[in-house]
Amino acid sequence: MNQENITFLTEKATEARARSYAPYSGFAVGAALLCADGTVYTGANIEVSAHTPTMCAERVAFARAVHEGQRDFVAIAVVGGPRDGVIDSLCPPCGVCRQVMSEFCRGDFKIILTDGKTPRVLTLDDILPYRFGLNV
Repeated sequence: MNQENITFLTEKATEARARSYAPYSGFAVGAALLCADGTVYTGANIEVSAHTPTMCAERVAFARAVHEGQRDFVAIAVVGGPRDGVIDSLCPPCGVCRQVMSEFCRGDFKIILTDGKTPRVLTLDDILPYRFGLNV
C-alpha cells in the first residue's frame, strides 16, 4: 500500500463522510473500500432512531461492493468525527464491522485510519487477531 493509495482512499472516505446521516449522534463517518480490480466503493454511516438498525460506513461500503459482485478486497479507509468538527482522532471500525471484514477479507487486508494528520495503516489481523469464522 503506497502513500498515493493511502491519500486517495483517505480523501474518498472524507468525501463520503459528507453524505453521512447522523442526526442523533452528530458523529459522521465515511469509508472508502478498494477492490483488487481498482474499483472503489464508498459508504457513510446512516443512523435511525431505534439505533440497533444503524449502519456503519464500513458496512455500507461492503454492502455496495458485494451487491455489485465484488469479493476481492485490498483496503478500506475510515474517517470519522463530529459532523462540524475537525478530525483529530482515529475512528477504528466497531466489532460488527470487523466481523464483516473478516467474512470477506484475508488477514493482510489493510485498514487505513487517520487523525487528520498522519494516516495509520493496520491489518485485519492487527485489529481482529482471534477472529471467528466457519473456516477458522
